[in-house]
Amino acid sequence: MAFVVGYIIMSWIFKKESRPKTDLEQLSVYMIFGTVIGARLGHCLFYNPEYYLSNPIEIFKVWEGGLASHGAAIGILIALYLFSNKKKNYPMLWTLDRVVIVVALAGTFIRLGNLFNSEIIGKPTDVSWAFIFTAVDDLPRHPAQLYESIAYLIIFLILLFIYYKGIEKNREGLLFGIFLVLVFTFRFFVEFVKENQSGFEAGMALNMGQILSIPFVLAGLIFILKSFKEETKKSDLVDHFFYSFSNTS
Repeated sequence: MAFVVGYIIMSWIFKKESRPKTDLEQLSVYMIFGTVIGARLGHCLFYNPEYYLSNPIEIFKVWEGGLASHGAAIGILIALYLFSNKKKNYPMLWTLDRVVIVVALAGTFIRLGNLFNSEIIGKPTDVSWAFIFTAVDDLPRHPAQLYESIAYLIIFLILLFIYYKGIEKNREGLLFGIFLVLVFTFRFFVEFVKENQSGFEAGMALNMGQILSIPFVLAGLIFILKSFKEETKKSDLVDHFFYSFSNTS
């Protein structure tokens, strides 16, 4: 669903900006491979490196589960870098600012899948909306997957609104920065109500998901600040041009 709905939305974006559909098809291939490979390697290397490095053939057994969103984020960045390097008329920030809109929505579908599969469960709780994941145990738990799914849906709507209103124009990297800050800030705090994904995280002040989220949030803040600085520079250039023109006249 993430890829199908994402493709439909990106088709609308490409049509809106008069970009050829063939380029979108190539971008989609890069995205699919970047997401799946990055998510799988992220899980193997971030959460259980000793096992997978000792048994490398197990890395390929995707059907047995094990995908990490932080790995997917890195995989997507690498894939988009390769795409933009090949397609010179698609600057990486231009591509990132549009792709993150559908990536946020993809997170909504992915976490719903986790909910259905009783994966990435929350900690035991007595809140009235607790879920009992009978495939795991009989304890009422936080539906952490649902928390994330709803949050990512809201983030998707925020990004789509900003793009639709044209607020990001002349601010390259703004949407990408907002995406990083919102997604990984929420991811940092939701980890407090989630069970750890790996045994080595027990006793740690911050789990691996939180540790990996911090650099993404910082990077997002940098992109947001830089986008406004770039807009100011462009405005200064325009003002200088008209000032020079009027003096010449």
